[in-house]
Amino acid sequence: MIELIDTYWLYFLVGQYPHGPLGGLALTLILAVLGLLFAFPLGLVFGIARVSPWRSVRWPVSALIQIVRGTPLLMVVFWAYFFLPSLTGQNTDQFWTMLVALVVFDAAYLAEIIRAGIQALGKGQTESARSLGFSYLVAMRLVILPQVVRNMLPSLVNQFVSTIKETSLGYIIGLTEVSFIATQINTQVLTRPAEVYLLLGLTYFILCFGLSRFAFWLERHLQQRTMAKAHA
Repeated sequence: MIELIDTYWLYFLVGQYPHGPLGGLALTLILAVLGLLFAFPLGLVFGIARVSPWRSVRWPVSALIQIVRGTPLLMVVFWAYFFLPSLTGQNTDQFWTMLVALVVFDAAYLAEIIRAGIQALGKGQTESARSLGFSYLVAMRLVILPQVVRNMLPSLVNQFVSTIKETSLGYIIGLTEVSFIATQINTQVLTRPAEVYLLLGLTYFILCFGLSRFAFWLERHLQQRTMAKAHA
């Protein structure tokens, strides 16, 4: 495996870049980061809508979220791959197709994380803010959401872990993320598939396990800060 890493490490990390398109592990991380960043504001809006006192807002958003969460990401990727060109009139490349699919999918899950965070605070927080003269939206922006976002940081890290693994589905549309690059390396060496895919598995494991431990540490740190403030 050392020889394999020594020969293909740069290709595994960045694909053909700078002599071709960026790929490999770098593309996987960029796609995961952008997917989560673009999904967050959409998930935030959906999450607030999920607890809205207005049924005309709450019900359609709830139905949309349940449809997306009940659909495999593979199907969302296919829909994006075939629907976007018909909508825009132009062929959409694999990167933007996968990014749109990740944003839609992650936004639905982030909306549920935000909804759970808002409901975990209890109605007393909102009622107290409303009693001070704040409107519902102002109370949500100034009082509720700052607490929710802080408390949901561990869940955001865990969602990032899931997004990293979800990028591997870009393989089916020819996106040169890290699992696609691993397959290309395997076709070149032919006789060492176990080593190639073991390296791929270790890469995913190191990334995801490291982030999971960070989420665990962050959760404990936030709990300790909350307890310290409660005893102060």
